[in-house]
Amino acid sequence: MDRSHYKKSDIIVFAILIPFINLFNYYLTYNNITFSLRTFLTFTIDTLEGFVAWAVIHVIILYLDKKIPYAGNVLKRIIIQLISTVAAAILSVIVLTFTINYFASDNPLPAGFFLYDIFIISVWFVVINGIYIAIYFYREWQWAENKRQEDNKIKASGFRVKTGKQDLLLSFEEIEGFWVQDEYVSCCTISGKKYVLDQSIDKLEKILPLSFFFRLNRQFMVHRNSVAGFERSENGKLNILLKPSQFLPPVINVSRTKAADFKEWFQ
Repeated sequence: MDRSHYKKSDIIVFAILIPFINLFNYYLTYNNITFSLRTFLTFTIDTLEGFVAWAVIHVIILYLDKKIPYAGNVLKRIIIQLISTVAAAILSVIVLTFTINYFASDNPLPAGFFLYDIFIISVWFVVINGIYIAIYFYREWQWAENKRQEDNKIKASGFRVKTGKQDLLLSFEEIEGFWVQDEYVSCCTISGKKYVLDQSIDKLEKILPLSFFFRLNRQFMVHRNSVAGFERSENGKLNILLKPSQFLPPVINVSRTKAADFKEWFQ
């Protein structure tokens, strides 16, 4: 992931949630619960097993975020996540329970553990998955909303240039593009004005809204309204056709590595 969807605060939520889940399981499983040292130890062990199972789920989800991101196929990702996390978490609980029972008791595990307990635990593992999925899509929405607000703020602010003793604010629609010449970056407008900037074209690429501007190559960055179209060239390259301009050339070449990005931007 380019950006993290899970925060440290999420760990605190699960650290509080898992003991409550275990407490609810006790309410469902046992009719008469007596408060004793044995009950306390059993509850503590079960809670620790719950934390181990949650850690297994957490690690698998982080792995899937890298290998099978939601952006590729949401349904496929959710199905794989549910199957893999629930199966691995159940296996961890069974192994831990068998191990503890082997050392702490001479009696075999009751059949109810497999017929009833595992079913209830599985339901909770599905619930935990649901929480993770909800967190992911909430953070995606949150990121998109913040990005939209930032873009709107940038669009409203425009681009500042200096000419003589004046500081001017150009709207993005006024700008035809930017180009590098003799190590200086210049900005040209549709009204035929030119401004020499004290910023590099690399920095401009980072601060200008991508919805308006595209970096064609090391020398030129143009506004969407300046582009008339494009034609395909050899080896997957593109020739970008620009509208008549006093400063920009009529055709600018785009490399094969940038061709796909330009087509997507131009659509």
